[in-house]
Amino acid sequence: MVERWDRIGRTAAYGAAAALVPYLVIKVSWVVGSLLGLLPVGRGFSLGGWLVLNTVTIGMAAAGITLALALVRPWGMRIPGRLVGFVAWVGSGFLVSILPFVVFSALFDSGTGTSGGSGSPGGSGSAAGDAAMPGWEAVLLQCSFVGTGIGLAIALPAYLWRRRPHTLFRPEHPRASSGSLWPVVTGAVTGLVWLYWAAGGSLGIAHRDERPADWHVLVGVGACWALAASAAVPALLRCRSTRLPYPLLLAVAWLGSGSMFAWSGWRLPATVYVALAHPSDVRYPENVAVAVTLHVTAVLTGAGIMRTLVRGGRERAGVPGSAHRSAERVGRRA
Repeated sequence: MVERWDRIGRTAAYGAAAALVPYLVIKVSWVVGSLLGLLPVGRGFSLGGWLVLNTVTIGMAAAGITLALALVRPWGMRIPGRLVGFVAWVGSGFLVSILPFVVFSALFDSGTGTSGGSGSPGGSGSAAGDAAMPGWEAVLLQCSFVGTGIGLAIALPAYLWRRRPHTLFRPEHPRASSGSLWPVVTGAVTGLVWLYWAAGGSLGIAHRDERPADWHVLVGVGACWALAASAAVPALLRCRSTRLPYPLLLAVAWLGSGSMFAWSGWRLPATVYVALAHPSDVRYPENVAVAVTLHVTAVLTGAGIMRTLVRGGRERAGVPGSAHRSAERVGRRA
């Protein structure tokens, strides 16, 4: 069973890497085309800002492909675990938030027209709303996100089982720390504010007419992940009996904290840029001061939850010997 799961995980890792190739090629073509004057600059951006934005996302795509290959190639076992974990954490945080938006776009055919206003790193940026963007590019971008998200969701646990199987098991003698609970409070408050906005609330909203459907989806998804992670952390720290499996709670805290850290870390500079540059055709609905405060809080909360998970991983014990031996055999074959 372990060997079969390992083979599935390896196949999924290769699939995740392949899925990001179209995204990378499209992004490179946008940069080259803009420099040569063959493609338009994204709506609301200067040439320099457009090049910086897409260069950053090219780097993100290259990091994603490298990560996927690191999860399956032998050299991936030699990379420091913290580096692999950090890249996987940030990448997963982006994907779990944007995948529902991709589904929403596919069902209602409205996402790509306004995704730039939501600060999406996907791709689209503001250019997705330009009529010059062919429909097949949007389809490839969406397929890249879906394929990468599914592939990494399968490959990451398999890699973790090969490298550090003890992290998937409940510790025998957990040590709860009251100081570790502050991310629960800040995450819950941030999630509730986002949920209020997603439901149509107007407090803290400066431009009520600048809230397209995809904005509500992205804010609502972020709220759900923030609240889910905040609820999972106390259960992990105290390890009380629960009907939910321990690996599931761990995954929820991992993905929720990554979503807060990655998305708010991305949208924070974008919000500041729009506030300072005042582009004529881009305007975020949130009050700038409120939005910046929430994004900073979300980044710190995500980092705080991850620190708690890492600290808890050092305390995990009581892993069955057969599990250790199975993981070691798989790791040697890697």
